[in-house]
Amino acid sequence: QVQLQESGPGLVKPSQTLSLTCTTSSSITTKYYYWSWIRQAPGKGLEWIGYISYSGNASYRPSLKSRTSISRDTAKNQFTLQLAAVTPEDTAVYYCARGPYHEQIVRGNPIEDYEFEWRGQGIQVTVSS
Repeated sequence: QVQLQESGPGLVKPSQTLSLTCTTSSSITTKYYYWSWIRQAPGKGLEWIGYISYSGNASYRPSLKSRTSISRDTAKNQFTLQLAAVTPEDTAVYYCARGPYHEQIVRGNPIEDYEFEWRGQGIQVTVSS
């Protein structure tokens, strides 16, 4: 079983940068795992934001790519999300997760088909002045 825990501020002002950290119980450099951030806005479904791979490569949702950065600290088994220039539309519960599966990346599956093996409990982030 893999445990993931999100941490960070629950309230961010508009135009600021949202920064969240995920701490995992598993090594984030183990082949061939991918580590994602996903979110769920009120009344909407899960939305994949991006991932960082076991090798350190990152990939982002096209609509969020210009504002998103995912980095990692391999010594601490942590990976971090930064989402810049937030607006109230970025208000959501943010989750970190292990996934998608390596085979889904290799096959080029659409992001809507991504599956996540383990997920944290989530953290509510509200964007408001």
